Amino acid sequence: MYNLAIIGGGPAGYNAAAQAAKGGMSVVLFEKKALGGTCLNVGCIPTKTLLYSSKMYKHAEEGAKYGVKAESVTFEYDKIVARKNKIIRKLVAGIKSKMTNNNVTVITGEANVVGNDGKVVRIACGEEQYEAEKLLICTGSVVAIPPIPGVDTAEYWTSTEALETKEVPESLVVIGGGVIGIEFAGLFNTFGTKVTVVEMAPEILPGIDPEISAMLRDDLTKKGVEFHLSSKVLHVATGCVTYSDAEGEHKAEATNILLCVGRKPSLDGVRDLGLEPNRNGIKTDSHMRTSAPNIWAAGDINATSLLAHTAEREAQVAVNDMLGIEDEMRYNAIPGVIYTNPEVAGCGTTEAALQAAGVEYKVRKLPMSFSGRFVAENEGGNGLCKILTDANDKVVGVHAIGNPCSEFIAAACVAIEAGMTAEQLHRVVFPHPTVCEVIREAMFMI
Repeated sequence: MYNLAIIGGGPAGYNAAAQAAKGGMSVVLFEKKALGGTCLNVGCIPTKTLLYSSKMYKHAEEGAKYGVKAESVTFEYDKIVARKNKIIRKLVAGIKSKMTNNNVTVITGEANVVGNDGKVVRIACGEEQYEAEKLLICTGSVVAIPPIPGVDTAEYWTSTEALETKEVPESLVVIGGGVIGIEFAGLFNTFGTKVTVVEMAPEILPGIDPEISAMLRDDLTKKGVEFHLSSKVLHVATGCVTYSDAEGEHKAEATNILLCVGRKPSLDGVRDLGLEPNRNGIKTDSHMRTSAPNIWAAGDINATSLLAHTAEREAQVAVNDMLGIEDEMRYNAIPGVIYTNPEVAGCGTTEAALQAAGVEYKVRKLPMSFSGRFVAENEGGNGLCKILTDANDKVVGVHAIGNPCSEFIAAACVAIEAGMTAEQLHRVVFPHPTVCEVIREAMFMI
């Protein structure tokens, strides 16, 4: 019998396995496909690898702005995809090594919980059964397919197929202007695809600061991406999307259709446990405990924050709880990044959320061009950094657009998590010249 069984080998699962093993627990980890889960195999890492290649291509095209001229810049998309696959293989091998080094038993196959009496969990996988004192559910999420008329018979891509293609589509209609849809829109637009985005909300990237989202949309529009906001998809057929807006009904035709309307928790193998639900997933408390005393859940399965880094932290909290280490999950400083060109990053609450709550707050805004490093590396770019503070001038939200805000948003996470005031943050010494200095400089704005 194992001390802990983990179902799901994504960021939550494999990190929890290593942590629990280091804490003295015997651990068995079940993964039905490949270690690394969606994030490593068909999500975060492959998309960012492709997006980096697109940025390299764009840098080469625009090198003359920086005094570096390249003639007849071209790309070989099949080789770009091959590099993506090589990186995935390398990172999966690294996770396998991590499991081996920590004496974690890894079982490849679909696991199903067949019994739990509160003291022992029984799991079937293939022809074998396994027992464990505790269970951590990390089954992640799957692509959500909405009941749009025609979707059952139409040919379309999800993010998985979009990552697998070795050819750039001539034209593409993206259904959904969320993070996944916008990243793919930016990727294929850079490589010459005619991209159209159809989004039901009045602005792309719902949940992101609206001012920042609008700035990214304006930038992508200038690059040729066509947006149809406040638009409801009425029908999908192969190569054609019918949608309606305030002006009536329209059709958007393309060689490919990409469906990106979100993800939903995967309950495979754990549906019959009778755990208290939360939205479409499993309800957890601040210690990641479920309604069963010997079962915890972490990652997308609890439908709280479908992000890999959130999953890792939730798994850490869950294992700490099992080991008797005081810890608690908080969601007030979860960063979000859109890896387009330019990048978008945010952490904490948004101005829209503060307005909806009717609370007092202050806004500090500063163009990214106040950073000498930004000006040196982003010819013709401007960008924006917005900092929100509450009535006590504590930092509660930071949002930015401009490269490389994905790399400095962590400073905002620390400030929010630590409850720092604007004055305290302004006293921190930031390295010069760096783009992150714009956070410190913004403190002067009030």
